Amino acid sequence: MHAHTPLQNSTMLKTNQIGSFNKNGYLIIENFIDSRQRHRLMQRAEQLIEEFQPSTNRSVFTTNEQERSSDDYFLSSGNKIRFFFEEEAIDQHGNFTVQKQQSINKIGHAQHLLDPEYKQVVDELDFHSLGRQLGIQSPRSIQSMHVFKQPNIGGEVTLHQDSTFLYTEPMSCIGFWLALEEATRENGCLQVIPKGHKIPLKKRFKLAADGGTQFDILNDSPWPEQPLEMLEAAAGTLIILHGQLPHYSAANRSSRSRQAFTLHLVDKLCDYPQDNWLQTDLV
Repeated sequence: MHAHTPLQNSTMLKTNQIGSFNKNGYLIIENFIDSRQRHRLMQRAEQLIEEFQPSTNRSVFTTNEQERSSDDYFLSSGNKIRFFFEEEAIDQHGNFTVQKQQSINKIGHAQHLLDPEYKQVVDELDFHSLGRQLGIQSPRSIQSMHVFKQPNIGGEVTLHQDSTFLYTEPMSCIGFWLALEEATRENGCLQVIPKGHKIPLKKRFKLAADGGTQFDILNDSPWPEQPLEMLEAAAGTLIILHGQLPHYSAANRSSRSRQAFTLHLVDKLCDYPQDNWLQTDLV
């Protein structure tokens, strides 16, 4: 069983919470974000999608591979606000199978720096304080995403480690996953390998020397054969993920969306390689 820990009007973690994170590779904090903040983020996302003109680009966020070797729209999104579609939202002819508001897989990757609404909520929640308490000496907010997991067509996210995509030397990535809506096994809640953050990093996603991207295999041993742990979460819950913790979410075949906001921190004191796929001059 995983421990659900309420946090009382403060971002100060208790010793047992830090110990739980270090032991298990994740920490669940209930009621971290209030309904006002949740609705601000969801309403702002709705406004951004309304203003977005999809005819300019139809970049499908296929989380099963994320290679996007020729997709400049994705690779240049580190310092922009960009929109990515659910794979099943666009048919083989490039036509939408659903309405625009129901077609977006995610918005990313710099709204926490560029959009005043997101920036204000992120500042209020003080993720940097949490990061410092969990071992990041000089936090850098490298990436944010508003993930929708749309009803019926919300795509699967295969088992992965965040440090694969946000690599530093030494590794320092920590992910903050905020449930803006209830996340259940039916609509694709997070699933993790408990204590899996002790597993060596399997691969690294980076820019290729000849253009595009590639995966460097760092450890080709298979994932351990053990059941994944379901992290069902009420709206307002924060799940903190160690950068090496393998996690997964199933496709959403239910009639309810599973919106979440994610923010990733790395340590400025660690080397952030120039061939990491995500490059930004904003922070």
